[in-house]
Amino acid sequence: MVLTAFRGGLGFLTRLPVSGSEETWDAFRRSPGVFPLVGYVVGALAAIPLFLPLPVATSAAGYVVTLYLVTGVTHADGLADLGDAAVVHGDADRRLDVLKDSQTGVGGVLALGVTLVVLALGALGLAGASGPLGLTAGVAIAVAAEVGAKAGMATLVCIGSPAHEGLGSALVGENGTDRLLGVAFASLPLALLAAYAGGWAILAAFACGPLVALAMRSWGRNRLGGTSGDLIGATNELARASAIHIGVVVWTLS
Repeated sequence: MVLTAFRGGLGFLTRLPVSGSEETWDAFRRSPGVFPLVGYVVGALAAIPLFLPLPVATSAAGYVVTLYLVTGVTHADGLADLGDAAVVHGDADRRLDVLKDSQTGVGGVLALGVTLVVLALGALGLAGASGPLGLTAGVAIAVAAEVGAKAGMATLVCIGSPAHEGLGSALVGENGTDRLLGVAFASLPLALLAAYAGGWAILAAFACGPLVALAMRSWGRNRLGGTSGDLIGATNELARASAIHIGVVVWTLS
């Protein structure tokens, strides 16, 4: 069951060539603990350029490029849609209409552009905290940020209520707060990573995911009437970008 759900998670959350089916999708959407497990894979793959003996700027660029080659742009598209909805004047129904609009407006461009700039600057910090051919703080923070971002998505899936019928409701409507235990269990290996490299920076980076999820859940409940698929995707992007900076700052001050 776990392996089936994991395959479904890889198929849904990444662009990796994993065969999927209705069975793997159903297993995944009922198993939010798989989100952090996929985060380990994405974080490790994205961090490969940080291992290599490259200039800092090249390592940072390689991290960002590899990240989106692995994950695709689905979650980034959710962030852009949410940016458009955030600047709309009107009630929840009006904002939901904007979320469903395929065109991207100024709010979406600004939200996505600022987040990508923040991510790229954070990647410079990761590259500066990394050394060639070793599991260093920068690599560990990159993995922790991704696991935390996916744990944030899982948190929303467990505590949110559907804003409307759609992909988001297929996830949110199938899970409750009792599934958070599985999310926490899947995140436990980060404690070992913290002991080996990064210390408190790893835990701080991870914590950004659930914290951003709580903030996004509150915003979504007040402005959208619940949790949508775009809100879940935006949580991933915002949590990752903030986690990298928080992790590097904590590591620098430690």
